[in-house]
Amino acid sequence: MVAGTKRVAPLAALVILLSGCATQPDLANQCGIVSTFSEPNHQADIYRVVVTHLDGKPVISQPNYRLTPGLHTFVVAELIDAPSLKVKLSARTPKELTVNVSSNQRYHIGAKFNVDKVYRGNDKGFWQPEVWQQEAYECEYPEPL
Repeated sequence: MVAGTKRVAPLAALVILLSGCATQPDLANQCGIVSTFSEPNHQADIYRVVVTHLDGKPVISQPNYRLTPGLHTFVVAELIDAPSLKVKLSARTPKELTVNVSSNQRYHIGAKFNVDKVYRGNDKGFWQPEVWQQEAYECEYPEPL
C-alpha cells in the first residue's frame, strides 16, 4: 500500500501543476456596450437621455460606451418632450443609473416617463433612468499595438 502511494504522489503533483497551466479566457479584452443612440419607444413612455458622468467622471455624451464587465454608474439627464409634462425646469435634474455590464452585451438606456399622474411644480418623481433593452452584441477591446 505504501509503495502504491509513492507512485501516485508524483502523478498527482504533476496533474496539479499542469492544471495551473490550463488556458483561461482572456478577460482583459472583454467588454460590453451601453448605448444612448437608439430612439426608444415613446408609446412605452421611454425617452432618450444624455450622459453627463460615467463612474464619477464628467464625460462628453457619446452614442456608445465600451466598458469592462462589472458595475458602471451613469449620471443621465432626461430628454422627455411629452406635452403632459408640467414640471418646472428646476425639477428636471440628472439621476444615477447603475448598469451591471456583461461581456458581449449591449444595453440601451433611457428615461422612463411616469404617467401614473400629472407631475407639476418641483416634483422630481416624474421619471427614472432604466435599461429599456438588452441584446447580444459582440464586443472586444482592440489588441494593443
